[in-house]
Amino acid sequence: MKTKLKSEGDIKLLRASGRVLAELLALLKKKVKPGVVLSELDSAAREYLKKAGARPAFLRYQPEGALKPFPAAICTSVNEQIVHGIPSAYKLVEGDILKIDAGVDYKGYFTDAAITVPVGRISKRAEHLVRVTSQALQNAIRAAKLGGHLGDIGAAVTRTLRGSGFRAVRGLTGHGVGFALHEDPTVFNYGTKGEGMVLRPGLVLAIEPMISAGSPEIDEQPDGSYTTRDGSLAAHFEHTVAITERGPEILTR
Repeated sequence: MKTKLKSEGDIKLLRASGRVLAELLALLKKKVKPGVVLSELDSAAREYLKKAGARPAFLRYQPEGALKPFPAAICTSVNEQIVHGIPSAYKLVEGDILKIDAGVDYKGYFTDAAITVPVGRISKRAEHLVRVTSQALQNAIRAAKLGGHLGDIGAAVTRTLRGSGFRAVRGLTGHGVGFALHEDPTVFNYGTKGEGMVLRPGLVLAIEPMISAGSPEIDEQPDGSYTTRDGSLAAHFEHTVAITERGPEILTR
């Protein structure tokens, strides 16, 4: 698949899509507390997006290799779940860490973002994992400079994790986004600075470190969610980022 660059007009509409998504995640984050049922968060997301005139990009989305379409508006992944958790009747408990991943289709323009939210008080190790993963995303975005290389992004994640004991999971990546939810190129969370495609104006990427507190190996579960193989906690942060002459622009905040 050919990488599709976006015009200034496209990026303007992606900003609007990204604002809707940022507001959605802020709304959901406020609702996270012990006793909240995951399916309630999904209902809140659907209601908000309808009022915003946007469509949940994940709902009924079936990526290549998936056995069936995704049945919800958002992904809710708890503890050792990394991504693609389906909102269920599970009630959050004190000490959980919840990953909320959402995509928005606004007037045909797609954005994708994720946050990791502590549920009440969490362990020191969980706090450290969440903090390091958030920093990995920030550093990866800073590395996404015009004229740089795709490998610079993954290399920035690797540098952030050095000495932490945490690992980027294998087999799950970021991606291009904009005209569709998933586009080329693939954005790895590990790599070598100076390698890979050159970052050009109009390239829009979903950059998303997915980090395990233990093994980087993953397993796909029968419901389509992915978990760490050894049951370690995982964290996930994501932004949609445009490569511009002015530097990387976060579209989902």
